Amino acid sequence: SAFKLKEIQERHRLIKRGDRVLDLGCAPGSWLQVCAELVGPEGRVVGIDLLRTRVPPMPNVNVIEGDIYATDPVTLRNLAYPELSGEPPQFDVVISDMAPNTSGHGDHFLSVRLCRRILELLPSLLRSSGAATMKIFEGEEFPEFVKECRAAFGSVWIFKPKASRDVSRETYIIAKGYGRSRR
Repeated sequence: SAFKLKEIQERHRLIKRGDRVLDLGCAPGSWLQVCAELVGPEGRVVGIDLLRTRVPPMPNVNVIEGDIYATDPVTLRNLAYPELSGEPPQFDVVISDMAPNTSGHGDHFLSVRLCRRILELLPSLLRSSGAATMKIFEGEEFPEFVKECRAAFGSVWIFKPKASRDVSRETYIIAKGYGRSRR
């Protein structure tokens, strides 16, 4: 999984040194490790997942077990800015490699639902002109969801990393320029 984020980063340069990055659905934790290296000691990475991560403690990473449907976005932002008091700033980048528990029936719809939840949360989480990437399973709702992303971001790309299996319907939406759509 880390190879997918590395390939996305190599092509699109979403994450910069010093950034504050939120990893939604961070377990088992390989994306956290890649992000921690990319942001360096000046940056911070926050991860949330229903499951425990399996990564060693890192000084610039905070992880909580939680549900993106129930966790207050301010809680996540506070973890990104522990040195500040008051209302914390938003993240520079939001990433997600989340996927629903797959059954082979309706997986695409569940995947789109998770991605729509991310879009719903972005006004509370992502700074203006920020970037995001999220895994989604292609299917009948995919084109409409891409339109929703284009309405929220200035630039949107669809990307299937080489590390993804050829038979997999997973792909990634990569978006930059939050709040600067080209309607």
